[in-house]
Parts: sequence; C-alpha cells; structure tokens
Amino acid sequence: MERGPAGLDIDHHVRPIPGSRATKPYLCPGCRQTIVPGTAHLVAWPVDDPDGEDRRHWHTGCWNGRVTRTGYR
Repeated sequence: MERGPAGLDIDHHVRPIPGSRATKPYLCPGCRQTIVPGTAHLVAWPVDDPDGEDRRHWHTGCWNGRVTRTGYR
C-alpha cells in the first residue's frame, strides 16, 4: 500500500502492469495523457474500494511524482 496523490490522503493498492499485459489505452490522471498499449505502468485504487471500481492507470513516473499532482478523481 502507498499514500495517494496530493489531496487524497488515503492509502492505495498499487500494482505494476508489465508492457506485455497492457493491451488497452488508458488516460493517466496524473498528466492527462494516453498510456498507449504495450507501455508498462501502474494501476492504483483506494483501499476503501474493495471492488477496485475506482482503479486508475498511471504512468509510473506520474505516480512517483504524485505528491505534486492533483485531480486524481
């Protein structure tokens, strides 16, 4: 578990997605840019979301810099 982005002070489950399993495009909430298929990235969701319905796919660098990012939800 890791802390969430700035302004969202709850823990998150974080899982790496290898490029070989990244088969769909996603919009990164950190930079609002597309994560293209084949790009390794992370998926994160709040621990208080047991079904993972609030999962978001992040570029790894955007997640690592999340303390300065806002607008997660």
